[in-house]
Amino acid sequence: MPSSRNLVSLFRTAAKTKTTITTTTTSHFVSKPDTSSRVASSSKHLKRRSVKLPKSPTRSTKIPYLPRLNLEPASDSEDSTKRLAREINFILPGGDSVSSLDLQGSDDDVTAEKVLNVPWFSKLSHNHISLHRKEVARDRKQKWIYKSSLGNRFHRLISMCGQKLGTETIIHVFGKLRRETGIKEYNALIGLCIDRARTSYDEDDALEQIHMTFRIFESMRERGFPLEEQTYGPFLLYLIEMGMVQEFHFFCGVIGKDNPLSLPRLGYYEMLLWMEVNNEEKIQELCNYIAVDDGGDNSNLRENYLLALCESDRKEEILQLFEIVDITKLSPPDSVANIFRSLGRLLLESSAEKYLMAFKNCDYEAENISKFIYSYVVSIPNLAVEDVISKFKNFHAKLEVKPLSTSYEELITYCCDSFKVHAALDIVDEMCEMGLTISIDVLHSILHACEESYEFNLVRRIYSVISCQDMTPNNETFRSMISLCVKMKDFEGAYAMLKDLEKMNLRPTANMYNAIMAGYFREKNTYGALMVLKQMELANVNPDSHTFSYLLSNCDREEDIIKYYEELKRFGVQVTKHIFMALINAYANCGQFEKAKQVVSDKGIPVKNLNEIKSVLVSALASHGQMSDALDIYEEIKQAGSNLEPKAVISLIEHCQSDGDLSKLLQLLEELEDLDYWVDGCCRIILYCVRYKHLSSAIDLLKQLQNKFCNDEMTTDVLFDEVFSLVGESESSHLQIGLDLLRVIKDELCLSPSRKCLDFLLSACANAKDLQSSLLIWKEYQAAGLPYNVLSFLRMYQALLASGDRKSARIMLSKIPQDDIHVRCVIKACQTNYNTPKSAADNKKKKIKGKR
Repeated sequence: MPSSRNLVSLFRTAAKTKTTITTTTTSHFVSKPDTSSRVASSSKHLKRRSVKLPKSPTRSTKIPYLPRLNLEPASDSEDSTKRLAREINFILPGGDSVSSLDLQGSDDDVTAEKVLNVPWFSKLSHNHISLHRKEVARDRKQKWIYKSSLGNRFHRLISMCGQKLGTETIIHVFGKLRRETGIKEYNALIGLCIDRARTSYDEDDALEQIHMTFRIFESMRERGFPLEEQTYGPFLLYLIEMGMVQEFHFFCGVIGKDNPLSLPRLGYYEMLLWMEVNNEEKIQELCNYIAVDDGGDNSNLRENYLLALCESDRKEEILQLFEIVDITKLSPPDSVANIFRSLGRLLLESSAEKYLMAFKNCDYEAENISKFIYSYVVSIPNLAVEDVISKFKNFHAKLEVKPLSTSYEELITYCCDSFKVHAALDIVDEMCEMGLTISIDVLHSILHACEESYEFNLVRRIYSVISCQDMTPNNETFRSMISLCVKMKDFEGAYAMLKDLEKMNLRPTANMYNAIMAGYFREKNTYGALMVLKQMELANVNPDSHTFSYLLSNCDREEDIIKYYEELKRFGVQVTKHIFMALINAYANCGQFEKAKQVVSDKGIPVKNLNEIKSVLVSALASHGQMSDALDIYEEIKQAGSNLEPKAVISLIEHCQSDGDLSKLLQLLEELEDLDYWVDGCCRIILYCVRYKHLSSAIDLLKQLQNKFCNDEMTTDVLFDEVFSLVGESESSHLQIGLDLLRVIKDELCLSPSRKCLDFLLSACANAKDLQSSLLIWKEYQAAGLPYNVLSFLRMYQALLASGDRKSARIMLSKIPQDDIHVRCVIKACQTNYNTPKSAADNKKKKIKGKR
């Protein structure tokens, strides 16, 4: 790589920027228990060992299996908070630095100064803070994120600080910053402990995390904070996930000691525990216990047991509890909705209808009843979207309940998630007819579904709804609609929407014009793209970083690169990662590969973006035939301990196609962890193996593909068809490897070949003029249970003509229906190509004319 330089060396005018260094954070994650055995799960993460905990008192006779354990009192000579600080220091990362902090020293100010001087965001310039905020805002808009992320940001901050400082030190710092440590902070710290325990492969470390959580619980109790479900729930789920029965009961005692009202809710987690460890005896014992009327009030406990059973869809026990639990008295409505979801999964329609009618008869709120109907119908397995909508309407009609906007909007979202955009818009039309209000967020989800399902033309129908219903769209709404118009090449319609902005009291934005510019560049219409820039100037809209990234990426002359970079500076646009990437592609387009490589050496590139930008350089070099340089940079990235971006790996695989590159291709495939990218790369390498006749490697990769999609036959067929398509389109020498792959699919993978697979092989037989192989493939249709159709007859006719068996070809021709003009054209083309008379009648006519 070239020595470190700045963009000034390329333009002589670009300003230097400081490098931004950010700290990697871990997000707060709480997973619900899966259905796998806890014993198996535990063996993967840590060897089972009991934590040394205080002995439990005698269990309550009122509620079994939820012991109320007494905690050992803290020593008078040592405050529990200080003990917790010492224990945390060596448990969390950053222990060395934290241990040096005098947490128990007499000089609190010195301690605080040491803590606060730790660089959380090293060398973070104000310019890059502003730039980062702009990029985050733009990404949120493009990904349809509109909700507040304050909580997520706080959890990320806690996680980052926990890694750098340690948990107790964070509490100390918050105190010095005049921020009282509250329940939110404690919950975030507990979440951090759970993450560490879950990801740890060391038994002692995981157990220390569990013990530290206990100390945090104790600290909360000392400060007067109640242990609510939002605090203990995620931790109990972790214990359930690990199958830690003894530890689970100990913590239930800790939680219930000062909060007896939590005991019924703890029953929910206890039922989850026994189901996760597959203890059928305990499950039945709990069900029998609440079924017995001992004069006590166990209604809340019954409800929680029922909710836990519904999450695991245990049909027999659920029906048993339905006999004694009045679900119309359950609260909140979200819990009832979970029960109806379970009824849907278990196909218990009669029970669902019975309980819906019960809610109706007790004058339950119509909005909640509609929500229960929705929860039931969308949970029915293998039900088409159209049938879900039909059941939704039928239940409302039967119960004489009018659907409200919230239920309709949930149904629309369900349709959009399934990419059934037409059905979603039909529901919108119904809502309009009923006079119901439609939120703009619902239309945003429909617009997004249109883009994902390539139903671009529906944008006109959506715009009609906005106009007719006098809705108030925002800038993002128009940007999305303009983007859809552009993707179906309706640039006139896109400009018309820009003109309509004034009617909505909105002003055009750079993102709207960027969408049009990107469309023109995709169509290779440089003049149209430059006219967009002119329109922005007339509308007094300043270009942004995305505008210049499009302009730079499509430059094919170095003087244009310099011109647009000067314009970028004139408008005061920040040099973002997109600009750096665009510069790399621009120089590669101009053949200036050394200057493209110099871009990644610029000191203004934030460290967090460097690997992504280098990956773009690898892709650009590979796509322009500079494979040696691309592979050198790839090796540099590997040696630096980083990984190439998946798109760059695919680019290397795509362009590394010389014979003898197989080992390098297989090495690149190992770099791909994302399944979609791995499948893409695997298929490309299989095609490479077919092209260069590496049969054993092709077979090995086919087996790996099958293992990835062992339960998805349709996906496997599509991937295999792609492989055989190359055989059908290749020269005759590839026929044998195609036949070998067919044998492997049948004999080793135990799969039946698809129709397309055999069609491609039959075409390959025609190319090779191989009669015996043609007859072999023809029999494979019957063996695979695939009836012959017009296309298979035509391909076999072509193969017979190509191999010279004209007699069999005439017999095959007599079986082909020739009503369709396209079929007749194909037959004529085959006869012309192989110099064959059209028919015996044509020969007879020629002989008669010859005698005359």
